Formats: sequence, C-alpha cells, structure tokens
Amino acid sequence: MATFPEYIAQNEERDGVRFSWNVWPSSRLEATRMVVPVAALFTPLKERPDLPPIQYEPVLCSRATCRAVLNPLCQVDYRAKLWACNFCYQRNQRGPQMPLVFLYVVDTCMEDEDLQALKESLQMSLSLLPPTALVGLITFGRMVQVHELGCEGISKSYVFRGTKDLNAKQLQEMLGLTKPSATQGRGPQTAQQPLSNRFLQPVQKIDMNLTDLLGELQRDPWPVTQGKRPLRSLGVAMSIAVGLLECTFPNTGARIMTFIGGPATQGPGMVVGDELKTPIRSWHDIEKDNAKFMKKATKHYESLANRASTNGHIIDIYACALDQTGLLEMKCCANYTGGYMVMADSFNTSLFKQTFQRVFTKDVQGSFKMAFAATLEVKTSREIKVSGAIGPCVSLNAKGPCVSENEIGTGGTCQWKICGLDPSTTLALYFEVVNQHNAPIPQGGRGAIQFVTQYQHSSGQRRIRVTTTARNWADAQTQIQSIAASFDQEAAAILMARLAVYRAETEEGPDVLRWLDRQLIRLCQKFGDYHKDDPNSFRFSETFSLYPQFMFHLRRSPFLQVFNNSPDESSYYRHQFNRQDLTQALIMIQPVLYAYSFNGPPEPVLLDSSSILPDRILLMDTFFQILIYHGETVAQWRKAGYQDMPEYENFKHLLQAPVDDAQELLHTRFPMPRYIDTEHGGSQARFLLSKVNPSQTHNNMYAWGQESGAPILTDDVSLQVFMDHLKKLAVSSAA
Repeated sequence: MATFPEYIAQNEERDGVRFSWNVWPSSRLEATRMVVPVAALFTPLKERPDLPPIQYEPVLCSRATCRAVLNPLCQVDYRAKLWACNFCYQRNQRGPQMPLVFLYVVDTCMEDEDLQALKESLQMSLSLLPPTALVGLITFGRMVQVHELGCEGISKSYVFRGTKDLNAKQLQEMLGLTKPSATQGRGPQTAQQPLSNRFLQPVQKIDMNLTDLLGELQRDPWPVTQGKRPLRSLGVAMSIAVGLLECTFPNTGARIMTFIGGPATQGPGMVVGDELKTPIRSWHDIEKDNAKFMKKATKHYESLANRASTNGHIIDIYACALDQTGLLEMKCCANYTGGYMVMADSFNTSLFKQTFQRVFTKDVQGSFKMAFAATLEVKTSREIKVSGAIGPCVSLNAKGPCVSENEIGTGGTCQWKICGLDPSTTLALYFEVVNQHNAPIPQGGRGAIQFVTQYQHSSGQRRIRVTTTARNWADAQTQIQSIAASFDQEAAAILMARLAVYRAETEEGPDVLRWLDRQLIRLCQKFGDYHKDDPNSFRFSETFSLYPQFMFHLRRSPFLQVFNNSPDESSYYRHQFNRQDLTQALIMIQPVLYAYSFNGPPEPVLLDSSSILPDRILLMDTFFQILIYHGETVAQWRKAGYQDMPEYENFKHLLQAPVDDAQELLHTRFPMPRYIDTEHGGSQARFLLSKVNPSQTHNNMYAWGQESGAPILTDDVSLQVFMDHLKKLAVSSAA
C-alpha cells in the first residue's frame, strides 16, 4: 500500500493534478468545517513523453446529409490529399491545418542601443518560427504604422494617429480587409493556401524582406523636448493589433507580442502625462485616489483583453525600462489570454534576450511547447460541484449541473478559455461538496472529476486531452483521521495563496491578511492536538507541520505586501504566481537557501537569519532572483585576492561552486531570473535580508551571542513569535 506522499507524487506525475485533500469529507457541512476547500492544482499540458496523441479528431464526410466518419473502407488519394466516402462517394478534402500567427507590436521610442538589441532579438525569432507561420509587424511611437509585407522591394505602411481609437469595422475598411467568408476553407483551392492578407504573410515567403525591414527600423522621428517624455501611442497600437487579428483570424491560435520601452503617454490607454516632473502613479497615489489615468486606462486594456480572449488570441507584454511602464493597467491583457509578461531594465540585457529566446523552445518532436486557443471543461460526479478557477483563463459562461452557486475566483461556469498554454501553465480549481449531511456516503465510495482540455497544437492540429481522477469519500465524524492523513500541505498552501492573491487584487486593504490568519487559526483548532488554554501542549501532525510556515512567508511575500514594490512589480509578481506550477510557486513563497563552506558539499539550510555566517557563501533562489551572498570573512578573503594564489586553490573552488549552480538555474528557468552577486554589508544584501526569517533582530541580538548569524533591522515578527501567537489563539477557549 503506497503512503500518501507516494500516492500524491504518482498522481502528479501521471495526471498533473494535486488536490488539497486526497480523501474527501462526504457532506457539505463537514467540508465547510475543513477550512481549506477541496481544490486542485491542474497542469493541462503536463509533459508525458509516454503519451502519444491519437493524431486527429474524427474526420467527417462533407456532404451535409451524410456526415459519415473516415474509416478503413474509404479510398484515400494521398497525393491530392482527398478521400472518397464509401457511403455516398463524395470526394473530400483532408482537413486544413491552421497556420500559427505571430504579430509583432514594436515601440520605437527608445534609446538607439536598446532598439538595436530588440531588432536583433526579433530577427533571431524569425529564424525560429515554422516556415508556414504567418507574421505581421506594427510599429508605434507618436503614430502607429501597420506594415504591408506582401510587396517586393518597396516598404509600404498604413499610418494611424495615436490619439484616436478605432473599432474593428473602421479598421477593416481602412486596411481594405475582407472578412473570411464562411465558404472559404471548404473549396478545393484553400486546402493548399491558408488565408492571409497583405499584413500577415508566411515566414518562408517574406523572411528576407522582414529581416531587412526590422533592420531599417529607426527611433521615433518626432522630436522630444527637454523635460518631456516621448509621445507613445501604445493603447492605439494594441487596439489595432487586436482588431487586425479579429477581422482576419477569429478563433485561430495567434500571438500578439508587444515590446515596450516605456509607458503610454497619449491617446486611449495612456498611464502618465508627457511632463517628466509628474511621476507615474505609485501605491501611495492609488491609495489616496490620486492616479488620474488609472481607471480609464485599465478599462481600455480590459476591453482589448476581452476581445482577444473571445477570439482565442494571446497578448504577450515585454516591458523593458528602468521606470514603470503601466503593467498594472495592462496586466489583464496577459492574465486573461494566457500571455507572457516579462519585465527587465532594458532590451539589451541577457534577462530579456534569453527569456524571449526561450519562448520558442521545442519539444523532442520539434514542435513548440506552446498551445493555442484552448478550452478546459470540468465534469464532476453528483456529490461535488465546481466553484471556480484562478489562473490565466476567462469564463465561457457554460452553466451546467456541476456548477456550484458559491463562486470562488472565475466561477459560475464549468468551462474556461485559456488562449495560451505551455507545459507549466497551472490552474487552481475549487470545488464544493454538495452531498447533504445525513445522506449516506455515495455508492462506490469515490468522487470523480474529469478535466477535458481542447487546444490547437503548435503543428496546427486540434487536440483533446482528457484527465480523469477520483478520490475516496470518508465520513468526517468517524474517519477524520483518514481525511487528516490525506492532506497535501504544499498544494493546500498554494491553493489558499492563490485565493489570497485573488482577493488582494479584487478587494482593498489589510483584510486579506486577517482572512488568511483566521483560516490558519481555524485549521489549527480543527486538526491540532492540544489541551484547552495550554499553548505549550499544541502539536501538529507531520501532514500539517509545514503549513503555518508557508503562511508566515506568504504574509511577508511581495504577492500580499506592496511595500517597497511599485504597482507594476506587484502586478508582475502576481501574474507569475498565478500561472506557475506547484514547485515554482513554493519557491516564490518560501525561497530556497543553500550554504557553501569548506566543510563539505553544499547543503540546504533554513531560510533564517541564523544561517548567515561569516565563513559561508549562500545561494538563494526566489524564482525571480538568484542571489549569491558572501559572508563577512569570505568577502574579505575575496577582496584580498586569495582565490588567485596557488596555495588557496580550495578557496577558488569554494567561490566557483555557487556560481556554477546558479548558472544551471539561470539557463533553465522561464522567465530568466535576475542574477545578484553581493556580500556582507553590500547594498544588494537587502534582497536576502528581507526574505529570511528574522530570528535575530536588533531588539534581541544580545541574547544570541555573536557567532549565531546576522541580526536584521526589522520590526517584523519572527516565525517563532508568529507560532507562539498562533498556538495561543488556537487553544484559547474564547476563540
């Protein structure tokens, strides 16, 4: 019989599913008393090399009165790509494969070296696209230009004012686009020729042209006077991109890749004025209701995000600038469509270049690891209903018997649209047990949930992936032990954290932390072992023992604390947290710390100030940053250059070891983390000091003696104090 940890690991490996509970309370009342809801983290495209797809959906005869399915008795002409129906003798086309569409939207208001680096990255990406993919180019500064790509040797573009929005109909008339009619795609000539237009052309036909066109891009020619920001018409450029794809490729996989070097400063979607002396909004401004462009801009980008997600189109945002660019207002564009959001200081950094290149990584079959225009449907057995989803998806408003009335996240539906998916995209799904309290445990004793994911594979095929899971029911009054033993504290922590982040995004103020604390106290009261009013007697079984410290670190994390982060940074961190899988999300909440010393190989150490010792090097992985910290003595030796002396060879190796380990993480992660090399007393040591548990602070350092770590200047409570308070509240009879 497998233990629960083994069982959990097997299921994650096989299905890409982790449940908060792996035995479910059999009644609605008992389920609400469990505090943490029955919920699942689900990775729809979990990589499974042992899972070859059946290569196509059933192919139907095109005669409306027949609709028979292609079968071994039909005659197939492989050269002409035709098959003859053996029932009505109709000759049928083989189904057309939809091309992938990539539309580049490029800001030209930036310094020359930044623009040069960006142009080189874009040219590089053309060589990574499949030859049949369609590409388009829109550039913008004060004006917006839609480039015609079909014409040889002459560059033509349509220029639009950056101050006026256009709806899809106006855009269609101005660009002379014809809507693809319903009959197209059926006639004999269209199987070989995918639909395209002057603005979206196959890479194989125009890659030389487009490479030259990108190479010739210049900085926005409009002069910028001293003390002003350049006029940047980002809102209109994105609107034109969404409209162009809406008219030409509705319901087809497409990526709008937006590259911005600063904030939108004019027209719809502007987030700051052009006067440099007026800074872009901060959290302080937002709290004081002093961010005058925010609401209007957010509304503009939300309507674009909704239009794009309706058509299955992804919007990626690559924001590279030292100041904020408006990610707070634009976050819905990436969050609703499953797009990427990448934030760097400049396009001329390896952080941007490497991350952008990794978007195009391929699997062993040579296909992109990206899927398009997906829908996820959840089906449940009678005793359980789905409350909602949190992740990069939008509701398809599909009501049905398995939809709960209690909404959590994006609820009121059993189907969601996920325009962009990759093998790590993970959704959180929340369920409600609806079986009545006095009803017997359902026959068969198991509740079942089926996840049906339909998507356009990067080869152009439509694919369906079905994942079906079941868990045992238990009566919470007689079998609470077996329910408690089935608790997956890692999954539960992430599922509650996503819920907290969702609340932080949609509600105001410190209430989220209070809610989180209340849930934790209730969980301790329900599953802890203690005598009333005696905090020292409190014990948590191994299954729950790590959960409180996850909550402690979550409370201090940038997902819930906006102090010291700009609104753009908070939006970026939350965006990543809501789409990554469980392993990455745990690192984001509780960073991993490794110690390197002369005493042997590197070892994981506690994320605690007592781990910071003078003769140690620390490597910290927060997901967003990889930090190497040299203790005081090591830093002095390094300054003195001991590593260059032959007799201190082992010191040289000690310095090199964390650098090698950091490289491995830097080479594999998406998006690429920021690399920080610092030391005792260095200004960037703050990144480490703000993450560790402050077990020694300037208030209690004398009680600790000198050699036990680094005191931290903070008024934050330590994990020990947090746990003491928690135990006191959990055992209190007044609670």
